Amino acid sequence: MSELVFLKLGGSLITDKTRPYTCQVERLRRLATEIRAALEQRPDLRLVLGHGSGSFGHQAAAAHDTRRGVHTAEQWRGYAGVAAAAARLNQMVLDALWEAGVPALAVRPSSSARCHDGRLVHMDIEPIRRGLEHGLPPLLHGDVALDAVRGGTIVSTEDLFVYLAGPLSPQRILLAGEVEGVLDRQGGVVARVTPATFPAVRPLLSGSHGVDVTGGMADKVVRMVGLVEERPGLVVRVFSGLEAGCLQRALVEPEWAVGTQIVA
Repeated sequence: MSELVFLKLGGSLITDKTRPYTCQVERLRRLATEIRAALEQRPDLRLVLGHGSGSFGHQAAAAHDTRRGVHTAEQWRGYAGVAAAAARLNQMVLDALWEAGVPALAVRPSSSARCHDGRLVHMDIEPIRRGLEHGLPPLLHGDVALDAVRGGTIVSTEDLFVYLAGPLSPQRILLAGEVEGVLDRQGGVVARVTPATFPAVRPLLSGSHGVDVTGGMADKVVRMVGLVEERPGLVVRVFSGLEAGCLQRALVEPEWAVGTQIVA
């Protein structure tokens, strides 16, 4: 039986979120190589890849407050600018994957994503299905989207994963970032979060280091707790991809207790 895994390379991991429009090029290349090695090690592994916008899309979106709405001519120009910035980073990620031997298929969310007051309600998933069918890992990213209430808004990679979890039914979601997981007050990693324990964990969460218009770690965990509650059996891991080999091992060893596990 094949295993479907959603993997996000966080914006904090592949960019310097404290420096506008700065990609961590060597780190990105190393991560791409680990993805290729994992696919070679586990031929049964099917991946939907995603990445955050880091210091690219978030920087542009913060300048125009795009997440909250797009109405004026200046805001619509900003909307297009956010899309362009996100696409610049996406091309870098795509290039790194292909150079490493991963035949990723870029899927631009803004071309079909539709929201209602910030909630993603529609996206064309056929390119994603076809990519998986033909061994081409789809590559998504945080992007702009039209919104029936706000005019336009931002969809995060987590928004996309939550939406796609319904029709695609992944077994695991891996969120690789810079931080080791959800941290307690002493700086240790909280090993497991469930819907039952989440109220005690929530005060530990903060936003993101650097500019992040989608809420950083706090929003990430909230979304994933809600998702595992809807889909018992799904396993989410939030962990750091900074250490060489960590991403590869997380992909090929489902039981490896790295970072914070979020389960029902």
